[in-house]
Amino acid sequence: MRAEKKYLISEVEGHLKKSEYVILANFTKVTVADTAELRKRLDAEKAEFHVVKNSSFRVAAKALGLPEVDNVLSGPTAIIVGGKNPAGVAKVLKKFFDEKQKLEVKVGILEKKVTSAKDLAAIADLPPFEALRAQFLGLLTSNAAAFVRVLDAKVKKEQPAA
Repeated sequence: MRAEKKYLISEVEGHLKKSEYVILANFTKVTVADTAELRKRLDAEKAEFHVVKNSSFRVAAKALGLPEVDNVLSGPTAIIVGGKNPAGVAKVLKKFFDEKQKLEVKVGILEKKVTSAKDLAAIADLPPFEALRAQFLGLLTSNAAAFVRVLDAKVKKEQPAA
C-alpha cells in the first residue's frame, strides 16, 4: 500500500476514534461557505465535519470493527464525528438541511449499530436531554404525590370523629 493511502486511512481512523458515533452525509450541493457555516454550528456540539474518500472510510471502519455500510458508500461522502451528544449533532444537521436543502444524511453508526437517516431525523426531533429528565422526574413525583394523597385520605377516613 502506498504511503499516501496509508496516511489517508490513518487520518480517517483518527477521526472515527473521536466519538462513539459517526454520521455519513452526501455533500454534493454544499458550497464552501455552507461548509464553513455547518462546521461553526457543529462546533457548539464539539463535533467535526470531514470530507473522506469512500475507500479510506471503508478500510478504516473495518479496522475499527464498525459495521459495513457499503450500500451508501457511493458519491461524495463526509463524516460527522466528535462530541458526546449525537442527538444534538442530529438536530444541527436536520436544522441545516431544513434551512439549506443541501446536505443529505446517508446513514449513521451509533454504538456500533447502523442507524438509518429516518431514525436520525426522529432522534433530532426529541426534546433536549434535560427536558426529558425533567419530564421523567415530574412523572415520578406526581405519581408519588398521588399515592401519598390516597394513603392520607384512607387514614383520615378510618379515624373516628371526635
